[in-house]
Amino acid sequence: MDEARYDHHRLRQWLTGRAAGFTRRDLIRLTAALGAGSAVSTIGAPGRAAAGPAGPIVKPLPADLFTVHGTNAEMRWSAMRQQGHLVPVDRFFVRNHTRTPILDPDAWRLTVTGTGLRGGPAEFSLGDLRRLPAVAVTEAVECAGNGRGFFTTQQGQTVSGTPWGLGAIGVARWRGVRLSTVLRRAGLSARAVDVLPVGLDDTFVSGGVDLGPVRRPLPVRKALDDVLLAYEMNGEPLPADHGFPVRLIVPGWIGIASIKWVGRIEVSDTPLFTPWNTQFYRLFGEGFPADGAPFDRQVVKSAFELDPNAALPAGRTRTLTGRSWSAHGPIRRVEVSTDGGRHWRRARPVGPDAGWQRWEIDWRPAAPGRHELLARATDVRGHTQPDTAVHNTLGYLFDAVVRHPVVVEA
Repeated sequence: MDEARYDHHRLRQWLTGRAAGFTRRDLIRLTAALGAGSAVSTIGAPGRAAAGPAGPIVKPLPADLFTVHGTNAEMRWSAMRQQGHLVPVDRFFVRNHTRTPILDPDAWRLTVTGTGLRGGPAEFSLGDLRRLPAVAVTEAVECAGNGRGFFTTQQGQTVSGTPWGLGAIGVARWRGVRLSTVLRRAGLSARAVDVLPVGLDDTFVSGGVDLGPVRRPLPVRKALDDVLLAYEMNGEPLPADHGFPVRLIVPGWIGIASIKWVGRIEVSDTPLFTPWNTQFYRLFGEGFPADGAPFDRQVVKSAFELDPNAALPAGRTRTLTGRSWSAHGPIRRVEVSTDGGRHWRRARPVGPDAGWQRWEIDWRPAAPGRHELLARATDVRGHTQPDTAVHNTLGYLFDAVVRHPVVVEA
């Protein structure tokens, strides 16, 4: 159930050679290739996408809603001011390893297979899933590298990967069928230990090595608990960029676990491994083991619903708004500083905490000049944002208080 404990257990098994799907020999080959070249992606893997768009993302990406990072698009926080609790689809962030596939919902099938089933493979159409009992949940999806750019811009440290600000997160209302329902109908065996959802996006090539489609295993206990096979987002069918026709939603776990465009699920009676739980999405660098530290769930963060260097009028009261969140549970309090951290005031919560907590605080800047706004959250388990995040070379789990510059004008 707990991602860190599962990951730690699986890492020990992988290091001792009890591996299926991705071996230490594969890792050595991949590591050598990464030393010789940068990560690129293939386009048009046969049999996966019916026809691809001209670019990696289908929906419009206007500059007032998004900051684009290659195959990825980050939500601008100013676009969320006065938007309510859920992120509208038109400004929900996009994380793609390659590009958004265009899939035919009538031809789409979900195949469930593997040694963890009592019988042979089972197949489900989209109609089959819609006829099963449906549930809806409000959940956040957050990229593991959300905040990565601040390792460099705020802490002066080198990291690799997409230089996200804080906009690689979104909260939506997801509707679909529980993964447990589908697994049981497929004939889940008592021997099953791991469940591996596989996406229908193009295969990912890193350093000249084809790593196949994006996939990352789950323990069967988590798969049977609260994982959703979602086909709707905010009351509408899933958009292409967000997993149409069906994606996983894995509450509490990092975004890579919520595989988009699911087309196959392998259920195994032996541990499963992929590059996405051995080479990627691990903590590397000084102070971490050479094979990487097991990944914990996401950390506590806060963001202002303002652009960096936004202009605000002097002598007028402005209601500053923002959102704070933690994968460890609801937010207990949010404190805001308008003078670079010298003084702090408690922000007012707005609405429920579901995925994140909205908040507001009034500020009347007296004189023109540059100011730094800071927001610091504490969750119900006592986790508080520190001044400095722990560095790791892939730039995961940035939790430090972010310094947000604004300009007060006369």
